[in-house]
Amino acid sequence: MAFSKLGLAPAILEGVKAMGYVEPTPIQLRGIPLVLAGQDLIGSAQTGTGKTAAFALPILSRLGKHSSEAGPRALILEPTRELAAQVETFFRDYARFSDLKTTVIFGGVGYGRQNEQLRAGTDIVIATPGRLLDHLEQGTVRLDKVEFLVLDEADRMLDMGFLPDVRKIVERCSRQRHTALFSATIPPQIETLIQWAMRHPQTVEIGARRSPAETVKHVIYPVSDSQKTDLLVELLKRVNYDSVIVFCRTKHGADRVAHVLKRANHAVCVLHSNRTQREREQALRGFRDGRFEVLVATDIAARGLDIADVSHVINYDVPQHPEDYVHRIGRTGRAEATGDAFTIMIAEDSSHVFAIERFIGAKIPRVKLENFNYRYTVLFEEEKTGRAAGFPGRARAVRVHGGYHFAPGRRR
Repeated sequence: MAFSKLGLAPAILEGVKAMGYVEPTPIQLRGIPLVLAGQDLIGSAQTGTGKTAAFALPILSRLGKHSSEAGPRALILEPTRELAAQVETFFRDYARFSDLKTTVIFGGVGYGRQNEQLRAGTDIVIATPGRLLDHLEQGTVRLDKVEFLVLDEADRMLDMGFLPDVRKIVERCSRQRHTALFSATIPPQIETLIQWAMRHPQTVEIGARRSPAETVKHVIYPVSDSQKTDLLVELLKRVNYDSVIVFCRTKHGADRVAHVLKRANHAVCVLHSNRTQREREQALRGFRDGRFEVLVATDIAARGLDIADVSHVINYDVPQHPEDYVHRIGRTGRAEATGDAFTIMIAEDSSHVFAIERFIGAKIPRVKLENFNYRYTVLFEEEKTGRAAGFPGRARAVRVHGGYHFAPGRRR
């Protein structure tokens, strides 16, 4: 089913089309009609299943146009500032052809800009609990006009000790609201919150893939921080590829890597939320038709976009959430085709790599590129003892694809 069949507002459909989305994911297909119908919704889904669009698109459609009334009409609570900023970016992208206004509120920054936007009037607030409570206490925001409340990543808010703050915030919201809660798991404390905060909720459960497709071969290249870019350039020089997506953690990092690859004579396009709509469309069109061989992107390209026939994925930056790793490398090896995924790892990435390996239930082979002039990194010492990413014991070197990876040996 296409997005156009779900009953979304025309302006929001334009935003969906501009993002390059073609077909809704399962959580979107089942969740969007429920939110549009005014049902309370429990979404049990992992990060990377498209759940942000599952609540953002119907909320934006229901809000319609900007309102000058005091106080926001939609509130989305997120556990971290990074998630809040990411979700705000999605809301702005989806609503780009409407006049709806969005404000993000989180700690670690000054209050000035947030206060200005709240005074000017905003339709949607995306916030972390602590900073939102500060604004409530200072009287700079009110929640009695909230029509839609979303508690996103509820299990992470529980883990971080935010549930008491969440309860205080919910108590300040209008009782006539519609509530959606998204959580990868539903522990007893979340169940109690559901019973207290929601009215006859409908449940949508979507299983998340916890392992890469069998058609994808994936390895890790340990390297010193100072040689990350050199190794990336050398990999692209030696690999026989058709098309490559290079994932970076930040928009600035994506721009910098793209600049380096252009200097190395690669046909490169860039995709992230700071690019204009015209630039995004040109990048996707050019990458699909082969005019660009390398797409450098943030996680905006890891999900929901219609990009087929990608032969290789390279994680220039290790993703901070294990689900994102599976989703990123899932851009290759699609529809039973084979693909390769490389991850460039520096010493500070060890904890994230370990989390990924625990999540997928397997150790990812470490590979060294032959005849590359490596500088010393502590990762090579970890390989010798087999302790890389938390796998103890001795290690043996194994030749793979013209390089070496270190497989864990038996413990003594």
